[in-house]
Amino acid sequence: MKFTGLKKSNLTTFATEALADFRTTGAVAPSSRYLTQAMVGPLRLKKARVLVEVGSGTGVMTRALLDLIPSDTTLLAFEINHRFCHYIRSVVSDQRLVLINSSATRLEEEVRRRGYTRVDAVVSSLALAFLSDWQRHTFLTEIGSLLGEKGVFTQFQYFHGLQVEDGQLKRFRLEDLLRRHFSSVRRKIIWRNLPPAFVFICRKPLRAAQPAHRNPGSGRT
Repeated sequence: MKFTGLKKSNLTTFATEALADFRTTGAVAPSSRYLTQAMVGPLRLKKARVLVEVGSGTGVMTRALLDLIPSDTTLLAFEINHRFCHYIRSVVSDQRLVLINSSATRLEEEVRRRGYTRVDAVVSSLALAFLSDWQRHTFLTEIGSLLGEKGVFTQFQYFHGLQVEDGQLKRFRLEDLLRRHFSSVRRKIIWRNLPPAFVFICRKPLRAAQPAHRNPGSGRT
C-alpha cells in the first residue's frame, strides 16, 4: 500500500486546531504514512461493506481508506471538530464517505440511525487519554456491540502514553483497558511518526462488558 505525503494546507489546518483545542485534537501533527499503514493494514478492506473511522482530523486515514475499499463500501467518519469537518468536505469528494460531526460516545446511536446494525472495522485516532473513564468505557463497549464476528478495531496511542488525572501527569495504560473489552489485543510500535506511537489491533469483543454510569460532569469527546 502506498500513501501520499501531507499537503501544506493539511498541516496548517491541523496545527491551527492543535493549538486552539489540544484536548479534542490530541496530537501535534497528522498521522504519518507509516502510522496510517499500520492502522489500516490489519483490516479486511476488500470484503468490507461498512467501516467506521473515529477522529478523522484532516482526513489522512480517511483518504487512505477510500483508496483501498470497494466501490460499494460505506465509510462512516466521525469528527467532532467543526473546522476539520469543513476541511474534509472541501478536499474529499466521494459518495462512499458519510462524514458525521458528532461525539464518539454517540457512536452506536449514529451508526444505527443510518440503518446499520454491524460494521466490519473501526479505525480510531481518538485521544482516549483525554476522555473520562465513562467516555472510554462507553466508546469501547459500543464498538464491541457493532463489530461483526470477524471485525477488527485499530487504535493508536502516542509513545509517551500520558494522561492528566487530578491535576497530575500519569501513565495511561491503554493496553490494560483494551484487554477489558477484547479477548485479542496485539501491539506494534511505529517509530517513524511524530511522535512515535503504539498501534493496537483488537479482535473478538467481550460482549459482556457493560457501560459505566454516565458522569454528567464528563468532558467533551
